[in-house]
Amino acid sequence: MSFFAVSDQTLADLAARAPGPFFAYSRSAARERWDRLAAVLPPRVRLAYAVKANPNPGLLATFARKGAAFDCASGGELDRAARALAKARPLAGTRTTAAGRGGPGPGNLLFYGGPGKRAEEIRRALRLGARIHAESVEDLALVDRFSRKPAAVNLRVHPASGIEEGSRIIGGTGPSAFGVDEENLARVLHVAKRFTRVRIEGIHVFAASNERDADKLARTYDTVLGLSRKAAEAFGLDLRQIDLGGGLGLAYSPGEEELDVEALGRSLGSLLERHDWFRGELVLEPGRWLAGPCGVYAARVVRVKESRGVRFVILEGGINHLLRPLLTGQPFPVRAFRADGSSIEEEAGPAVLTGPLCTSLDRLGDVLLPGLDSGDFVAFGRTGAYGFTEAMSRFLCHPLPREYWIP
Repeated sequence: MSFFAVSDQTLADLAARAPGPFFAYSRSAARERWDRLAAVLPPRVRLAYAVKANPNPGLLATFARKGAAFDCASGGELDRAARALAKARPLAGTRTTAAGRGGPGPGNLLFYGGPGKRAEEIRRALRLGARIHAESVEDLALVDRFSRKPAAVNLRVHPASGIEEGSRIIGGTGPSAFGVDEENLARVLHVAKRFTRVRIEGIHVFAASNERDADKLARTYDTVLGLSRKAAEAFGLDLRQIDLGGGLGLAYSPGEEELDVEALGRSLGSLLERHDWFRGELVLEPGRWLAGPCGVYAARVVRVKESRGVRFVILEGGINHLLRPLLTGQPFPVRAFRADGSSIEEEAGPAVLTGPLCTSLDRLGDVLLPGLDSGDFVAFGRTGAYGFTEAMSRFLCHPLPREYWIP
């Protein structure tokens, strides 16, 4: 298992260009991740890259050229994804499944979800041809108001129960800002009947996060398909699409198992066979799994200090560039190298990684690192997802990191 898509020597060469921390992304790693996942999915499964994982234009362009659809959660993400698709034509004018088969129409290349959509964002999404993930009656009303023709909509449902135990569910199974509570479906669909330009043709359930167990994901997806069948039969819905959300997980340490995507692909095929009532399209929205392994963040060591028996390695970048370790309690994979790109042969020992921010929250993890001096570098692997754009980049006015793309 390799956690670093960019070599130390390449990182050292990039560091020599200009001062300050930076992200380096590998296009070949991004393409390899896409190709590997697309190759194992049934033809009726569409891949929609979750832009929130990393909205870097270079990454969006790479996936757009592969025929990706895009799952967007803001007007800004919609605009970035639309630009990537426009530059990737003629792919932007085709309906491409995971297996790469083209079909008619420009639809389903953009999806727009989120619990707090503004009216202007929904108007913009409709103009771009995006499919709305409606999370409320208010979303449906705005689609009806702004759409110039009947618009296919996916209704996001917040399950009441039955999701695989142990999965980290967005919003939990209790009260949530996301979606329509399952027990309120009848009321929402009754109200929706008065909207003449709304066609509820899909169900969206996002029920897992960073899950690395293919069997758990499959059981969760089975529950989503069962919920969708109940909704279709009870309310007469003609479902053309079921969006299973994201949640495909990554390992961040050598002791963790990687997600078996080949097994996941087989399970999805079996689910489609078992749920033969559904003849439409499944959608997967991976973000982390696709983007994470293509990125590396590198920061120079400012100083090393001992405090009451603890070694602190203070870097020139912290939670203003990488917030995930603070949010999850889990560090990214790390390794150290000299400024000339050479390896550091000293035995590794415990170290607390901190950044330069004037707050005790600025911690990047308790890790094992060799002896380090000022001017050495620490590299963080798998930072292609939930890296820079998730972080507190404006806090304390430190410089923004540079971003580089390599072949």
